[in-house]
Amino acid sequence: MPGHTENEITVAAPLDLVWDMTNDIENWPGLFSEYASVDIMERKGSTTTFRLTMHPDDNGKVWSWVSERTTDRKKRKVTARRVETGPFEHMNIRWEYTEVPGGTRMHWTQDFAMKPDAPVDDDWMTDNINRNSKIQLELIRHKIEQRDRERRSAAVN
Repeated sequence: MPGHTENEITVAAPLDLVWDMTNDIENWPGLFSEYASVDIMERKGSTTTFRLTMHPDDNGKVWSWVSERTTDRKKRKVTARRVETGPFEHMNIRWEYTEVPGGTRMHWTQDFAMKPDAPVDDDWMTDNINRNSKIQLELIRHKIEQRDRERRSAAVN
C-alpha cells in the first residue's frame, strides 16, 4: 500500500517570511539539518529543477536525487515531485501555507511508494518521514522565528 504522510507546524512569523525562507531552495542546507547541498539545474517560470544531496547516513551512504518544485504564491501552495526517484516508485509533495492567529501554519503532505527492490518498505518510510518531518519542522520554525525576532529588533533600533 502506498505511503502517505501529513505533518504541520505553526510558525510565529508572517506568511511572507515563512514563504520566502522555505522556498529559498539555495539556502535549504542552512534551513534543514539533513541537506548537505543543493544544485539548481533549471528555472522555468515558477518551476525549479534541482539536485538535493543529503549528509551521509549512519552507514556512510550519501543520498542524492533530482526534484522539480513549482510554487504558487497566490494560492500559497507548492507542489514537488522527484524526477530521479531512486528507491521510490514515486514521491509527490505538497506544501500549503495558511495565515492563522499568531503566525503561519505550514502543512506538508507526501504521497509515495517504494520500489519492490528498495531497502525499506512503504511502512518503514512512512514512519521515517513522519519522525524526520517533526524534527525538520521544529528546526525550521526555530530558524524562521529567530529571523523574525532579529528583523523586528533591527526595525526598532
